[in-house]
Parts: sequence; C-alpha cells; structure tokens
Amino acid sequence: MRDLILHEQFELEILSRMQSGRLLDALVFTGGTMLRLCHGLDRYSVDLDFWAARAGMDWTTYAHKLGSHLSPHYQIVDAANKRFSLVVELKSAAYPRSLKIEIRKEVRPVKTETSIAYSSNSTVQVFMKTVALDDMMKSKIEAFLTRGEIRDAYDMEFLLKRGVPLEADGKIVKRLLAGLQKLGKKDYSVKLGSLLPPELRQYYRENGFRILTSKLAAKT
Repeated sequence: MRDLILHEQFELEILSRMQSGRLLDALVFTGGTMLRLCHGLDRYSVDLDFWAARAGMDWTTYAHKLGSHLSPHYQIVDAANKRFSLVVELKSAAYPRSLKIEIRKEVRPVKTETSIAYSSNSTVQVFMKTVALDDMMKSKIEAFLTRGEIRDAYDMEFLLKRGVPLEADGKIVKRLLAGLQKLGKKDYSVKLGSLLPPELRQYYRENGFRILTSKLAAKT
C-alpha cells in the first residue's frame, strides 16, 4: 500500500508540472485517477488518462513539448505518438513505480467541468478540466463492456453511490449483469484487492457488487 501512496504523490507531481508548462490546457482529465483525485474514489488508480479537449491539435509539436518539459526531471522509459493516442511512461528515482500518461486524440462530445486534483497523501493541488460525472458513468459502462475489468465495475458502483444515474437500455443491462457474473475470486482478491485499502477488501470479497447488481436487476 505504501507504493500506491507514493505513486499518488508522483501522479500529482506530474500533473503539477504539466500545469506549469500549460500542457493541461488542451486536455480533459478522465478515468479512475481523475475520479480518485477529484471526487474521492476510494480505490487507487495508477495511470493518468486524458482526452483531447479540442480538434486540430498538432500532436507532433505537443509530444515534443511534453517530452522537453518532463525529461529534465524524469527518465522517459517509453514514448509513442500513435495514430489515436499519445503515450509516455516516466520513471523517477524518488518513486518505486513508473507512471504512464495516455492521451486519447479523440475529441469526445462530453460535458466538462473545472475540478481540483488533490490527495490527503500530498500537499499538491492542481486545477484542471475534467469529464463531468454523468459522462464518466457512460465511459465506465463502455469500458466495462469492452474489457471486463473489475476496476470499471467498482467505479460504476462508486458513481451510483454518489447519486450519478446509470442510464442503459435492456440489452446493455443484460450485458453488464453477465459481465459481473464472470468476475471470479482472482478478480476480487488480486485485481481489485491490490487497489483497495484493507478495510474494503473483505467487504467486496464477501458481497461483490451488491449495490450495482441490485440497480441493474431492477432495470430488467
């Protein structure tokens, strides 16, 4: 767990450096790390995920600026300017884990808001543009249906508990329920358990996604 606490400090340090270089202006912060740092998601998340905030970006220039701004402070262990995404992986002697930044070049028609990224594990605070929670729920539904990862189910249940509506037709509801049923002991004990504080691990091993499943079952 200490590695994850340090990693969260690393995440905020990188966000702060990106903000100081005006590198966040063209991006929308999204994903599990956004939910944790900006909305109190009670699981750890290890990557920084973004969508493009506007069309027509010169991604070659942006990639060069990003690398030039971060390379004096960190080792860039991987970097790829792909067709649909820009990926950079960073390593620092001060932190045990490497950190991946992934920027999707797609501009999504989502609502955005200005949020503060912060953590009780750090003194750093960063203002940035984030995906609104209603659209974050839609993104998490899409992600779970695409990759079946337990962390996306966890995030859907978190958003439900925050009062965010889960809007899905009958076909999608059945696919979500089927996906939840496929989650096994390893998903709960290892994949999810490794991201949760100790007090939550036992609850999910014993109860699974009771709230999420109940909400979906009521829609069938």
